[in-house]
Amino acid sequence: MEQLSTRVVYSNPWMTVREDEIRRPDGSDGIYGVVEKPDFALVLPRWEKGFWLVEQFRYPVGRRAWEFPQGSWGAGAAGEQTELARRELAEETGLRAADLTHLGHLYEAYGYSTQGFDVYLATGLAEGEPDREPTEQDMIHRAFTDAEITAMIRSGAMVDAPSLAALTLYHLASPSIRSAPGTALPEPDAGHRDSTPS
Repeated sequence: MEQLSTRVVYSNPWMTVREDEIRRPDGSDGIYGVVEKPDFALVLPRWEKGFWLVEQFRYPVGRRAWEFPQGSWGAGAAGEQTELARRELAEETGLRAADLTHLGHLYEAYGYSTQGFDVYLATGLAEGEPDREPTEQDMIHRAFTDAEITAMIRSGAMVDAPSLAALTLYHLASPSIRSAPGTALPEPDAGHRDSTPS
């Protein structure tokens, strides 16, 4: 497929939308709408019986849902993806990871967007206070067991495609990676297990 021309039709600090005139292999012409967004990092914070998740309201689809911590560098910022993964984990959950393992690189929606994401397994977790951005002020976080996460996927409580793809990479990882020691949680009555506001 050949690009004949391109023009920006919309831009803001988080994305650029362009329209390309293209020529297909058979010689016919067409257009392609492309959303350019920076790559992001997604983190699977592993404790001994499951993972930590975050929940927030996602405006485009008008609902709250659970997902893994994730995010990209803000406008004008840049750095290594590993550094970004650690920042997003700490920012959204307060967790710090002793170890990060890169599980793979995927594309979120390559039919119309350039955005990809790197998936990291975080182990050796230490709890702290989140430092969320204003856009994340409604976010909550909580630890779930593997069985609870499976039930959430089946019930539609967890519908974030990158999170489900990342979980697939985890299950496809070598046994030595998946057997990395998780972090035990304090007793629930210590106030750490469930960080959902009352």
